[in-house]
Amino acid sequence: MEISTLATYHCLAFVWYFFVAYSITHVKTEERPSEVFLYGGQWKYLTVLNLVLQAVFYGVSFLADVLRLIKKLRCAKCVISSRDLLFSVLAFPVSTFVCISFWTLYTYNRELVYPKSLDGVIPLWLNHAMHTAVLPFALLEILALPHRYPAKKKGLILLGFVAFLYISWVLWIYSVTGEWVYPLFALFSPSGLAAFFAGSLAVIVSFYNFGEFLNRMIWGQSKFSS
Repeated sequence: MEISTLATYHCLAFVWYFFVAYSITHVKTEERPSEVFLYGGQWKYLTVLNLVLQAVFYGVSFLADVLRLIKKLRCAKCVISSRDLLFSVLAFPVSTFVCISFWTLYTYNRELVYPKSLDGVIPLWLNHAMHTAVLPFALLEILALPHRYPAKKKGLILLGFVAFLYISWVLWIYSVTGEWVYPLFALFSPSGLAAFFAGSLAVIVSFYNFGEFLNRMIWGQSKFSS
């Protein structure tokens, strides 16, 4: 794909995610359910944090494209490295996890992750923008250009560290409020919850590996952005 086309795509994707993130922070909450948007606000939900992550990623990607267009190759190389690290370690696995885990649990019992009371607060289009569109965007990014993945150990350590930070944030909120971020967590004993978190980490690691596999299958071992 031509650099100018990539720049246009990344710019539009950045604007889209910025708009969606802005929209979720300005939903009508006059009649909001009592169990949401309290301590931690929207920033306790992985879905919302993922929107910010995607906006940052596409912003960095657009900057890399612009630097390449104006021939600032030395600066572009550094930004491209950051772009590829963001995508491989976080943007792709987190988007995939958000989409698949949300709709799996929603299909099983929506009250565990997205209570029906939210239908009067969050429009249907915004729900799909947050939980559905993120996966096609991630797959399109893999098809659009190759990304250099870090050494497997480094990538998994970074992913595990970010997962640890989010789990710590969830546990901190529970310690302060006595309420779980997601009703699902209330169903588990402490050991069951630990097993659930471990299983979720294993799933997101599998998505990391899947993204690396797709990148290699489509682009081969040697074709990377420069």
